[in-house]
Parts: sequence; C-alpha cells; structure tokens
Amino acid sequence: MANTALVAVKVGMTQMWQDDKVVPVTVLRVPAVRVVQIKTVERDGYGALQVTYGTRDPRKVNRPTAGHYDAAGVDPGVKLVELRLDDISGYEVGQHIEADVFAEGQLVDVTSVSRGKGFAGTMKRHNFSGQKASHGTHRVHRKPGSVGACATPARVFRGKKMAGRMGGGKVTTMNLKVVEVDAEAGLLLVRGSVPGPRGGRVVVRNAIKGAVVVAAGEAD
Repeated sequence: MANTALVAVKVGMTQMWQDDKVVPVTVLRVPAVRVVQIKTVERDGYGALQVTYGTRDPRKVNRPTAGHYDAAGVDPGVKLVELRLDDISGYEVGQHIEADVFAEGQLVDVTSVSRGKGFAGTMKRHNFSGQKASHGTHRVHRKPGSVGACATPARVFRGKKMAGRMGGGKVTTMNLKVVEVDAEAGLLLVRGSVPGPRGGRVVVRNAIKGAVVVAAGEAD
C-alpha cells in the first residue's frame, strides 16, 4: 500500500526539455489539499486520510457535511476523498498536503476516471483482430463472430466480451516519473499521459511496484 498520496486536478499536457531531450509531461495542480479526518486501525479497521481540496460555498453544503467540516475546523472543499495509507502517524486534522511530498525523479501511480468514449464495437473496445478481409467474408469484417454455444446452454455467458460503452471507468497508470515539483505554484509535472479529461480529479500515490522496477533496472 502507499505511504504518500495527494489529490490533484489534471490541467493538461505539454512538453519540456530534460537532458537535451523533449519529454512529454502532464501538468497536475494540487489545489489546497486539507486533512479532514484520520481513520485508524483501532477505531475504523484500517488506516486512511479523509481529505478535501479546493473551495466551496458553505451555503451549498448540506448540514451533515457542514457539521463534519466544522468539527475538523476545515473550510468546505469540492469533495471528500479518502486516501488509504500504510502509515498515518505523521498527519493531523487540518494539515495541508502540498506538492512537495513528492520529489523529482520519484515514481508514482496515478488513478483517475478515464474519458468516456461512448458506444464502441469489439475491435475498438476489446482489441479484437476482426474477421478475414478476403474470400468468403461479406460485410462482417468488424463483427465479433459467434457469442454463444448451441442448444446447451442456449444463452450467452455473463462477462462475454461484446460491444458496449467504452471508457468512463477507474484507471490506474503505474510507475510514472515525477519530472518537476513546484510547491509554491502547487504544480506537479509527471512524465507521460494521465487518464481522465482536463479538469478531472486524480489521486497520486507513491509507486507500489516502483522499487521493484528500479531494482530491476539497476540489475541490468
């Protein structure tokens, strides 16, 4: 499980020079992440931080949620997000989590909801190769083919890969390298692409498998 995490907002992609090479990066903005509640193993069965980010008009928050913020002494944010961590001993309610919790060169895992792409066929949605494009194939080049058995069981099994709505699901991209950290501006630049649209909420954690990847690279 992760030891460090924060909530950010995807700004977009750009590029920058690094070691005389052009590197594609995704810009993430860290909008005033504040700890609202600390969950412990003894009381809640697991360790986690409940945080909020950004600002929200207090008049637009319902009374139970407003009371939750008031008890923590934290201004209402856009949304409450839970961050599961191994060690929560160094955090306290009301604490601000800045972008400098990560360092340049560190590997991170980024989780977000991917862009919805609407209804898609099996070739685009599941990477099917398609049917033959030569003799004996008539207007079925991109169709999935047979989807069920014969009289027994006379139905299509649940989970069969078929056409349907694509995207709009929780996606985690692992082992992305932090290219630059600007704590004053609240920006985090990560190499490569990050799932989700511009303005989407993302959760950044230290890479779970990062140590294994680095060790394998050093062995080579």
